[in-house]
Amino acid sequence: MSDNGLASSPEIAQAMAGQAAEADTPMWVLVDGGQVVGCTTAYSESPEWGFTETEREIPALFLASTWTWPTGQRLGWVLARWALDHAARTGRKHVRRGTFAPALVRYYTEVQGWTVVREVERRARMCTFLSRPAEVILEPAGHVHTVGDLGVDLDET
Repeated sequence: MSDNGLASSPEIAQAMAGQAAEADTPMWVLVDGGQVVGCTTAYSESPEWGFTETEREIPALFLASTWTWPTGQRLGWVLARWALDHAARTGRKHVRRGTFAPALVRYYTEVQGWTVVREVERRARMCTFLSRPAEVILEPAGHVHTVGDLGVDLDET
């Protein structure tokens, strides 16, 4: 990213690459024209430190470590809509996510329609957990297709 004049963090890039290499990490990638333009991890369980036992009994998808190439195409929203649809089609009731960034909380709630579930202090930082009901998306952003069990393809045709 830095080669293309974009701000990047070597620590974040290293963490994402490390997760992608772990067999038990359910990382999904967003591909456009054969190039990875985004990724997210989509866990079938929500973290114990963020959700109650009763909440965790409800089938949900938990998104973590989402990254997108800054193209102006709202690729993060493309991934979120894919997750909402994928969750609904696989029998889950909710999609959940957490973030330590207040600006993302505002964006997720004001623009994308997520609801704040709670805030939890973790390692001297405040994490906000959010949720949205899973829903079948008949008109996904662009033409998004689930490919196998680990990829999402963005077809702009």
